[in-house]
Amino acid sequence: MEPKPAKSLYLIALVPDLALRERIRLLKEEMKQRFGSSHALKSPAHITLQMPFRREESLEPALVQALNALACQQRVFQVPLLGFDCFPPRVLFVRVGNWEAITKLHNRLQKVLEKDLGFSRQDNGFRFHPHMTIATRDLSEESFLRAWPEYAKRPFDAVFAVNSLFLLKHNGKNWQLFLEFPFQGVQAPWQRE
Repeated sequence: MEPKPAKSLYLIALVPDLALRERIRLLKEEMKQRFGSSHALKSPAHITLQMPFRREESLEPALVQALNALACQQRVFQVPLLGFDCFPPRVLFVRVGNWEAITKLHNRLQKVLEKDLGFSRQDNGFRFHPHMTIATRDLSEESFLRAWPEYAKRPFDAVFAVNSLFLLKHNGKNWQLFLEFPFQGVQAPWQRE
């Protein structure tokens, strides 16, 4: 009996520019230092479009082709980030201000994943709520109850241009930016100066 091929863990997301990623990373570091929550540091700042999923690496070319085709048809849009919000009792995040463009892209992505890559509705069936996590999983309820009143009132303002989709791949410890899929009219990262 042949062993099953190894499967890699992937995630599809929107990822902000480097300066904004650094601002979010510093918030995650603050959560680690002050509230003992470091799990969110295992990924770069992002807005999840497709929850983590496992696929054989031999299926990567089909995934890449489907994401590239989707991205080539998508126009650049702006995402405002406004303050903080939470999913009690363990998750704190930066709040996304306008969901419309993200929701449309998410819906198109779900159709592509189902039609072209054989994802089931169950694979795609998570409750979609665009956000950028700064603390999760290892944030204790007690720490959440201390942190949330402060973050509920704390300002955070940013806007970033969404000009590509990202495929992230887990390396066994952390999420890594694996491939970027530029939107319509945007140069590929290796073509930018």
